[in-house]
Amino acid sequence: MFKDYKLNDYDLTIIGSGPGGYVCAIRAAQLGLKVCIVEKDNVGGVCLNWGCIPSKALLRNAEILDLFQHAASFGISYENLKSDYGHAIDRSRSIVDQLTRGIASLLRKNQVTYINGSAEILDKNTIMISEKNVTEKKEIHSTNIVIATGATPKSLPSLPLDNNTVVTSKEALFEKKLPAHIVIIGGGATGVEFAFIYRKYGVDVTIIEAMPSILPNEDSDISEALKKSLTEQGISIFTDFRITNADITDNSANLTISNSSEEKVLSCDKILVAIGASANIQSLGLENIDIQTTTNGFIEVDDYMSTNVKGIYAIGDVTGKLLLAHVASAQGVLVAETIAGLDSPKIDYVSVPRAVYCQPQVASLGLSEKEAVDQGYDVKIGVFPLSANGKALATEHRNGFVKIVSDSEIGDILGVHMIGHEVTELISHIAMTKLLEGTTQELGWLIHPHPTISETIKEAALATEKQAIHI
Repeated sequence: MFKDYKLNDYDLTIIGSGPGGYVCAIRAAQLGLKVCIVEKDNVGGVCLNWGCIPSKALLRNAEILDLFQHAASFGISYENLKSDYGHAIDRSRSIVDQLTRGIASLLRKNQVTYINGSAEILDKNTIMISEKNVTEKKEIHSTNIVIATGATPKSLPSLPLDNNTVVTSKEALFEKKLPAHIVIIGGGATGVEFAFIYRKYGVDVTIIEAMPSILPNEDSDISEALKKSLTEQGISIFTDFRITNADITDNSANLTISNSSEEKVLSCDKILVAIGASANIQSLGLENIDIQTTTNGFIEVDDYMSTNVKGIYAIGDVTGKLLLAHVASAQGVLVAETIAGLDSPKIDYVSVPRAVYCQPQVASLGLSEKEAVDQGYDVKIGVFPLSANGKALATEHRNGFVKIVSDSEIGDILGVHMIGHEVTELISHIAMTKLLEGTTQELGWLIHPHPTISETIKEAALATEKQAIHI
């Protein structure tokens, strides 16, 4: 606890300190509000402690291994390459520790009261606090309440989690012992990222995805290209398959999977379940205030993150809007500014950038080609391959492409989809263009530094009008 909260009343109390909660708290404090934040686990939430940050640290380790494995392309050889996965886990945890200390410092700097404990909403202005390691419960009163409790990885009825053979990403981020063969259930962002990590460390990896493609929410060209690349890396991928039987022991598993035409049996010693998340709404006291939830169990909110109860808001994964850390942060800022009386714009979820950090990376925003056509747009498509880009060739990262979906009449950017090395660092370029209502013509006018991977964006924009120079 950063400071005593007894007898204090607050303008705003936030339940949860993830990228939505702590950002909301700091922004509200900047605007002069008296703010309290309640967190039952570690400051920083899932993203910082058991998600975005530690997984990206492990992905960097995997990228270094990948570079060594391709050293011959650069005329470099070595003997007896060794890797220590336990050290990789330790490195990821040290980064987490550094960042959690940083967030704690920022909360103190902004005079946000921090309570390490659980919260139950008694009414729209009263919260019962059960502080960690303190027997006595206490009430705090708040003009506004923000629920930012996040979400928890889902499990399958046929594969109950045992924290040993069957785990989620949270357990996987702490496990220092590598399995010989892991089956990953789910071919979304989490699934493909862990697949890349494990494969680079020599693990046999199989992905099972119930949908017809991995990354099923991405443009089909991107999904197909990523499947091809991961398969070439030695990862087995079964799409449109479902688990029909599971035989689990303490150290092994046999899974029967099938589709409409065939059945297969897979043996492994670890199963990672990565099939999405469900909202953390248990024990919050939502029934005390009749908060409305969606059919999927997420808290229902309007465009400004307000629930059906005046003065109570929800942000982040608990809303089910778009389960991304940067979305939670944007929602947190929106709520803080709304409570403070600012006229802030609502969030355009279609234009939010998405990023997947396996190699090759995937980055996108807006509509896929199919979505644009289904919505009635007459589209033009521009595609530019990284294999025609000088920087990509110089760095031996030639696999991938940039695809732009535009309105054929006026050149509005409807969607951009990228696959390739470090494309996650390029997508904000497009987000800014879309925010400023830029067109493919204006992207084509923009002078990019040479040689850079970013030139592929300019060329893809020009390609929508068949004006690309290098293809």
